[in-house]
Amino acid sequence: MKFEMQKAIILAQNINGFIKFVESQKNKNNFRIDTDKLYQVKLLIEEFKFQILADELLRINQFDWDGKYTHYLVDQFQQGINIIDEYVKNNYNDLFILTARLYTLKNLSTTFSKMA
Repeated sequence: MKFEMQKAIILAQNINGFIKFVESQKNKNNFRIDTDKLYQVKLLIEEFKFQILADELLRINQFDWDGKYTHYLVDQFQQGINIIDEYVKNNYNDLFILTARLYTLKNLSTTFSKMA
């Protein structure tokens, strides 16, 4: 179960990294990214409560493995990330910079669903 805990912690750290990356891009005057569409991604992150999910994943997997709750949190995260991924694909020309991080997050989260 130590391996499962580590996967959950890595996923939570990557979720936090994605949130910080979107924030950092929002604060820059970047000509490559449409700020309105990036703001929509930020709103989706807040709507699906990614920060709370990441904090909970870190909290419950810090000392002990709770498989049922971890899988519930990952399922909640996957619902949000799939919608964000679809939005980024539909607006690829303006949000292409997010695709690598989305790819990483989706692959990390699917490692949990394969074992369920």
